[in-house]
Amino acid sequence: MRPVAFSPCPLAADNPAVSSPSAPLAHPRSLSDLFLSFTALALQGFGGVLAVAQRELVERKRWMTREEFVEEWAVAQIMPGPNVVNLALMIGSRYFGWRGALAAMAGMLCAPLLVVVVLALLYTHYGQHPQVAGALRGMGAVAAGLVAATGLKLLSTLRGHPLRPWGAGLLALATFVAIGLLGVPLVATLLGLGGLGWGLTWWQLGRAPRPGAE
Repeated sequence: MRPVAFSPCPLAADNPAVSSPSAPLAHPRSLSDLFLSFTALALQGFGGVLAVAQRELVERKRWMTREEFVEEWAVAQIMPGPNVVNLALMIGSRYFGWRGALAAMAGMLCAPLLVVVVLALLYTHYGQHPQVAGALRGMGAVAAGLVAATGLKLLSTLRGHPLRPWGAGLLALATFVAIGLLGVPLVATLLGLGGLGWGLTWWQLGRAPRPGAE
C-alpha cells in the first residue's frame, strides 16, 4: 500500500508570514528585484526604517531570519554611514557581489534623495507654520513607536545569545543610562560597553562545549 503524501496548507505555503520558521529562505531574483525592493523599503521607512526593514526583509520577503537580521543590523550600526544603507550593502553583496551592493545602495538612495529635496523646498516655504511643526512632532512620535515595537518583537532572538536575555538587557540598560542620562559620547559608549559586550560574549562562547567534544 503506497503512503499518502499530504501537501502543506495552501495558505501557509503562499503566505510567508504564516509559513513554518523552518521553511527555506528566499533570495532576490535579480539585480532589478534587489533595486526595486530596497527602493520600496526606503520609501516606506521614511523616519522609521528599522521597523520597515525588519518586516520587509524577515517577514515578507524572507531573505533572512530574525537572528540574522539582528546580527547584521548590529554590524551595520558600528560601521560608518547610515545603518540601513550598510545593511543593504551587505545583503546585496551576499547575493550578487559588488553589483548587488551597488544596486541595493542605489535603491536605498535614489528615490529618497528626490523626496528629501522636494520636502526641503517645501519646508523652506511652510516650515514656520504651527501646523507643520505639530505634524513633524507627531511623525517623530510615530517613528519612535515603530522602533520600540520592532525592538520588542526582536527580543525573542536573545534566547540563544551567549549572554542570555538578562545579560543583554543589562547592557542595553547601561547604554541607555550612559547616553540618555549621563550624556556620555556615542564613541566612548560604543568602545566601552560595546567592548565589554564583545568580551563577555567571547568568554561565554569559549566556555561552551564544542560539538563532538567529550
